[in-house]
Amino acid sequence: MMEKIRIGCGAGFSGDRLEPALILTKKGNLDYLVLECLAERTIALAQKRKQQDPNSGYDVLLERRIESLLPLLLEHKTRLITNMGATNPIAGAKKILEIAQKLRLKVKVAVVLGDDVFDQLSGEELSLEGAKSLNSYGKLISANAYLGVDAILTALATDAQIILTGRVADPSLFLAPMIHELGWARENADLMGKGTVLGHLMECAGQITGGYFADPVTKPVPDMDILGHPILEVYRNGSGIISKVEGTGGLINTQTAKEQLLYEVLDPGNYFTPDVVADFRSVRFEEVGPNELRVTGGSGKSKPETLKVSVGYQAGWIGEGEISYAGAHALERAKLAGEIIQKRIGDRFDEFRVDYIGLSSLHGESLSQGSAPYEIRLRIAGKSPDKALAQLVGEEVEALYTNGPAGGGGARKYLHEVIGVVSILMNRNQILQAIQVFES
Repeated sequence: MMEKIRIGCGAGFSGDRLEPALILTKKGNLDYLVLECLAERTIALAQKRKQQDPNSGYDVLLERRIESLLPLLLEHKTRLITNMGATNPIAGAKKILEIAQKLRLKVKVAVVLGDDVFDQLSGEELSLEGAKSLNSYGKLISANAYLGVDAILTALATDAQIILTGRVADPSLFLAPMIHELGWARENADLMGKGTVLGHLMECAGQITGGYFADPVTKPVPDMDILGHPILEVYRNGSGIISKVEGTGGLINTQTAKEQLLYEVLDPGNYFTPDVVADFRSVRFEEVGPNELRVTGGSGKSKPETLKVSVGYQAGWIGEGEISYAGAHALERAKLAGEIIQKRIGDRFDEFRVDYIGLSSLHGESLSQGSAPYEIRLRIAGKSPDKALAQLVGEEVEALYTNGPAGGGGARKYLHEVIGVVSILMNRNQILQAIQVFES
């Protein structure tokens, strides 16, 4: 067993930048690189792509990431763990082999399977959000369980250079190599809790290095144009040090870590994952050097008997229209335009909203009372199960060019299908996990 391992996080969501992962692999002296690229909405959209094309459904940036990363991963003997498999990890693995063959490289890919539980749904399950049956939401299109470390550990035992998963709990992507390399027992809830703390701190990549933290007035962060992504050096006792590659931008300190520790956490004493119910309350941070943070503490209780399942469904269509007004009386003209559209079509939608971007689109108009903005962007949106009706929103806004208040310009219109997501719980024993290995 190793005494410590180094894990880098090269992506915190599907659309993250490509170059941080390259820098980490070249200069981070990593044992593992994690790319966390999957969210609830991302996987529902991937499921939709897969329905249209059975060879699709993996992450849209998989090819670009692997083409640039694969030679570096093999050169530096860094293993990759990523959920870029999305809803079709087997197709994703085949694409990786195709890329390896084009680059004349040899690679082994282990695919984690079992998160897709769509065929096990009856439709009568009750959602966690509204205690309504799944069928009441609309046509169901996907159901993916949050897996934990179990199948990832089986995949790591194959010595594959790339572990490709579908839906896996974000901290589990980091916890699995800790267990594999440091000899932790999965029954040791204390270590599972500590490892989950570290994984949770790492999972959003640039957030802990100052990206989502930054405010140029109250919380300045240097060199954000070259923001570095984090490296975790984790030890057998469950403590770790988070840092970044020297020369990259960003900031790692107690403040950035505290914000990330509480990100998406409802109860710090009971953070549910497939591997453990983690307790964050005893976590401690110590700044041990410039952009070097020691993390200690954390604990856990036995893993839950159920796993969360994200269920995607067809939720209708959203039509949008935008147009700008500037100069004298810009707000008054924008409001007149909004009133015109509201009177013409607003009552035909169950969900319809008029936003004045720059005044009321985020926090409501009360906080902007008394202001007289020089320019306003009017946005109108309507949601409907009827595609043609949703499309009418943008058409009506565009018609304001000649039929609305003076000076409107820059009109744009959008139409897109809405994929809704709700959650249920499923007994973990109903979910059968497996791996499949591919070699070029």
